Amino acid sequence: EPDRDYMIPAAGRLPEAPALIDRGGYFVVHAPRQTGKTTTLRALAREVNTQGRYACLYVSCKAAEPAASDVREAQLAILGQILQRAEKNLPLPLRPPQPFPEASDLLLLSSALRAWALACPLPIVLFFDEIDTLTGLALRSVLAQLHSGFPERPKEAPWSVLLCGLRDVRDYREAAGKDPERFGSASPFNIKVKSVRLGNFSETDVARLYAQHQADTGQVFEDAAIKRAYTWTCGQPWLVNALANEVIGETKISEPLITPEHIDRAKERLV
Repeated sequence: EPDRDYMIPAAGRLPEAPALIDRGGYFVVHAPRQTGKTTTLRALAREVNTQGRYACLYVSCKAAEPAASDVREAQLAILGQILQRAEKNLPLPLRPPQPFPEASDLLLLSSALRAWALACPLPIVLFFDEIDTLTGLALRSVLAQLHSGFPERPKEAPWSVLLCGLRDVRDYREAAGKDPERFGSASPFNIKVKSVRLGNFSETDVARLYAQHQADTGQVFEDAAIKRAYTWTCGQPWLVNALANEVIGETKISEPLITPEHIDRAKERLV
């Protein structure tokens, strides 16, 4: 949360995203766990909305996971998340109309998005996080409906869609119950323009993150300590934060300078 946490700007972690959104791209972001996908997408959605050009909404598909392959329940869970997130993050003129239109079980999502696109004065940009928590028929239905709306954007479908998960969408075919050895096309979501892997922090990112602690408290991470932290973590975001927290939060080092030796001891404790 930007008001209480030290942050790396989202635009720097996904530099390709603004251009892909402007192009009306449907694209994929993937990375292993604990690399900051959710944090980055939520921050990016806020940044996009500040521009005033799009109605951008971050939505987690996690709520639909218990529905498994139940197509209807999975879509209702996603639509419920859209309504909740829109109420919290979008001004009233940009929110989806309620109630969503009646539709068959295979068209619930696309019908709702069409109604929203027709009513919204700005093009809609949707970030679907944890898309790979959907499985089987539910996953196939969601991807198919997004695919079918693609040619109708922006008047009757979202202008740009980002799918985020642990895997590239190419691997979703297996999760959707298809034979991964008979893939045939780029993916069941073959309208995607690009797959972007969210990388680790650079050494510069680590320095910028730790410098925020210095600005906040006056306690300084020596340059050599920052280099040592990057060496031990390779910039993996969870480890970068855990290592600093071990120094500052757990062992409560109060010395004015954080040295490589402090980092080494914190690393050993984490191991």
